[in-house]
Amino acid sequence: MTARRTLALFVSTLLIGPCVSAENPPGMQEQAKAAVSTIQGKLKVRGLQKPVNVLRDRWGVAHIYAQNQHDLFFAQGFVVAQDRLFQMELWKRSGEGRLAEILGAAALSRDLNARLLRYRGDIDAEYRSYAHDTKEILEAFTDGINAFIAERKRPNGPGLPVEFRIAGFEPENWKPEDCLNRMAAFSMTGNAFRELQHAQLVAAVGTEKAGELLNLDPVVALDPAPNADFSGLSARLLTGLVGSDTRIEFSGKALAESNNWTISGKLTESGKPLLANDPHRVIAVPSLRYIIHLVAPGWDVIGAGEPGLPGVALGHNQNIAWGFTIFGLDQQDLYIEELNPSNPLQYKTASGWETMKVQKETFAVRGEANVVKELKFTSHGPLLWEDGKRALAIRWVGAEPGTAGYLGSLAVDRARNWREFEAAMKGWKVPSENIVYADREGNIGEHSIGLAPIRKWTGLLPVPGNGRFEWTGFVPIDQLPHFFNPSEGFVATANNRMTPEGYPYKVGFQWYSVYRVKRIKEVLEQAKTSGKKLTIADVQKLQTDVLSIPARELIGLLRHAAGNSADPAVQLLLSWDDNVTRESAAAALFELWMQDVSAAVVRKVAPEGAWEILDELATNQVVGYLSHPSSSAFGANPEAARDRLLVDCLKSATERLSKLQGSDAQQWSWGKLHVVRFRHPLDRYEGASLMDLGPVERPGDAETVNSTGYYGKSLEQVEGASYREILDPGDWDKSLAINVPGQSEQPGSAHYSDLLPLWAEGQYFPLVYTREAVEKEATDKLTLEP
Repeated sequence: MTARRTLALFVSTLLIGPCVSAENPPGMQEQAKAAVSTIQGKLKVRGLQKPVNVLRDRWGVAHIYAQNQHDLFFAQGFVVAQDRLFQMELWKRSGEGRLAEILGAAALSRDLNARLLRYRGDIDAEYRSYAHDTKEILEAFTDGINAFIAERKRPNGPGLPVEFRIAGFEPENWKPEDCLNRMAAFSMTGNAFRELQHAQLVAAVGTEKAGELLNLDPVVALDPAPNADFSGLSARLLTGLVGSDTRIEFSGKALAESNNWTISGKLTESGKPLLANDPHRVIAVPSLRYIIHLVAPGWDVIGAGEPGLPGVALGHNQNIAWGFTIFGLDQQDLYIEELNPSNPLQYKTASGWETMKVQKETFAVRGEANVVKELKFTSHGPLLWEDGKRALAIRWVGAEPGTAGYLGSLAVDRARNWREFEAAMKGWKVPSENIVYADREGNIGEHSIGLAPIRKWTGLLPVPGNGRFEWTGFVPIDQLPHFFNPSEGFVATANNRMTPEGYPYKVGFQWYSVYRVKRIKEVLEQAKTSGKKLTIADVQKLQTDVLSIPARELIGLLRHAAGNSADPAVQLLLSWDDNVTRESAAAALFELWMQDVSAAVVRKVAPEGAWEILDELATNQVVGYLSHPSSSAFGANPEAARDRLLVDCLKSATERLSKLQGSDAQQWSWGKLHVVRFRHPLDRYEGASLMDLGPVERPGDAETVNSTGYYGKSLEQVEGASYREILDPGDWDKSLAINVPGQSEQPGSAHYSDLLPLWAEGQYFPLVYTREAVEKEATDKLTLEP
């Protein structure tokens, strides 16, 4: 297979998914093992000021002990590159818009959009928006990455990691500005794709009906501008506009769900708070996040973050713990710019025709001649699409200083109490997060944070670029939802709505599942009511909980519809405990039934012109329509029609499951249908099948606390918690974590997939923190010397 063919397949894998790899050629495993980074002994590294000790524990977590801040972040760059350089290089190129250089023309669309969305503002204002020493930290961090690259490329050196040899290109040196990547968090800012879906729905069925079909909370009327022309608009126009974390084609669903909660010591056995967090993102190899422990004067922080960024995004230091879920602020607006028929480079404004700014950029394309593209900008932002009469421009918060994803954590990493935590929140702009808090003094809290535009319209539809729909500032952070030592004794979030009734700002109307947070609160309230004092084991059980509230609700309706039926399928569901376990036959039947019920409800409540646009309804919408069936959707006898729908769909689901797993219900199993595969970006290359992992049978679904979402016709898990943490401020060494499949991306490393068995069983490892505990668990000791 040629290199060009290999890389074309690579980008296809990256964007739309993988296929089966060929057998490993002789020597591939040996090459992979020979390329593993040195993690024991001593290494001379130019650029350090003093020696640095790196202790890796038996779970692959690197604990870095430096004598000054410069060496700490230099060593972080070096150490993370040891384990994740290939992943980091792709992340960097994705943000720069330079994937086509290594992948070929198939990546041009993605590159073009990355360059359009690149930060183009004042670089000094950018750095001032973060912690005061961010620039120095980024310089040290990227110097450390470059030192590792130099060490691997030196004459008679070990050579580059095996992934670069397979892919046929070399990494380039890093600059501090590479860490200001806007694409790293783009997919979590929302809601340009939904605006286009809504516009398409309005064009198909009208404003009122479209609003009824959308899962808006609080309920609000759609507000198209007078004489708005939505014809021809759809989310498909923005194909190729994806974040750096995206390895599958964007479908309108941002894979950015999460759970977190913080519990007061009044409700725990230890008398100290407990904090839990499990961010849900794409499941892949290597893991999206990397766990690290950073120790130096002024620093003692452990937790996880994206490999291409310094510091720790979520975790704990000596005094406080924190974790986050996506808040879901609307941080994007699309503008329909009217183009001048006489000059397509001019667009209409309140003061007349204005000429766009045009910038020519050259894109290097592997195996082909360079391509020159014109990047166009209006006063609102970059042009993403045009048809000669109209153009779509996007205004989003990423154009503002201080909006590189997760860099706000450099201030949080050093906060010592709630007051300093709140001060650090001022610099957290992207992505918008619900950040839970706990400290050693016994306090708990939460702040829903992010840069939230102030707009007078809902932000649910594209608006004319005529000057009448402009942002008028950003919501002050003290007016975003936040709690400190709430009377309930806990705070829980799961991408649900956090804004109170009557909230004056239009920051968003579409959230994720209501069921995960409902289940979390249900369990915590039950413990509080019963007087049970919660332990780490209880929190661990809750993070891996697979009880389905939608199943409980729908089966309640089935009991009404067919409670006296002797049908084995009906009885199987009625006798089920609603836990979506891997072994459960009832869970397998329920999931297929839920698919059929959802499709049938769409066809009942939506006009035919909306079916393909909607794709599917949110689960709570489906349950709502069925719990309160209307005559407009279900006919003159709505309850009877609802009951028939449930029974008919159960029959079709039973037939489907019988075709998949046979007619013997004792052989049915949800886990056999619902698997996860960890696929490496290079898995289509001849001989690279050793990089893929799985399939692994999974419990749960998108609505359980242990979220294992699947979309479309496939039942394979595509998102979920690749990283989990349970943090104990009463004794940090009792904290737990997991990161799947392992800490290293090197296929020859012992830490490539060693955490997968633990994760598959819902288990964790100790997130050791004190020097004594780290020394006890350390298996590899490396000294980096100047």
